[in-house]
Amino acid sequence: MPSSRSDLQARLQRRLQLHQRLYDPACEPRNLLPWLPRLQRWQAQRLEQSFAAFLRDPAQRPAARFFLTDVYGDRDFRQRDADVARVLPMMQRLLPEPLLQTLADAIALAAISHAFDLRMAQALQTLVPPGRGLDADLYAQAYRRVGHPRLRARQIALIVEVGGGLAAALRMPGVGRLLRLSRLPARAAGLGELQSFLERGFEAFAALGDAQAFLDRIRQSEIRVMQRLFAGDPTPFEPA
Repeated sequence: MPSSRSDLQARLQRRLQLHQRLYDPACEPRNLLPWLPRLQRWQAQRLEQSFAAFLRDPAQRPAARFFLTDVYGDRDFRQRDADVARVLPMMQRLLPEPLLQTLADAIALAAISHAFDLRMAQALQTLVPPGRGLDADLYAQAYRRVGHPRLRARQIALIVEVGGGLAAALRMPGVGRLLRLSRLPARAAGLGELQSFLERGFEAFAALGDAQAFLDRIRQSEIRVMQRLFAGDPTPFEPA
């Protein structure tokens, strides 16, 4: 329905604007905190360890790697989201609505994750003595100081929604062909990062098989980590 597409466009635009403000050091000086890149590297390593079982499985490895690099890792998503902003009117005409919604969810996930990273970096700046490295105990202290368990739960829900949206798009007739046809025009127009994100997602989930079981395991694992961190568990990242 036109009203639905109009609402989705407005939602995408709001999320893009929020995302751009969060990453802009002029608007958000915490982007300059020394702890921010150190925190993001540490979190990427933690996720790699948490995804170890997925990465050992040949069928699940592409989807797990896609999550680590394109959905929930320490990748800089600014170019992808700038691509979305540039071609939003064209995307509305060409892409099916569920795939547009998945892009909106991916942008929202990047924004909420970065907002938490900024707060965590600020907390670490207060908590950590000069020269001390980041470990699980300090991370947990900063995590609890930042708080917002409902927003943390929303962050996890968005991870699953992005994966579910890409998996569902695989079943739509013509979407894969549309992506193949748009590869050269997208790169010629300087939209390679957005095109690559969509292609990598499609390829990862095409090899996966049972996407829902994979996504359920991620959700259960990340919820368990969140609950342990808030509860003060001394080993919050250990597998169940």
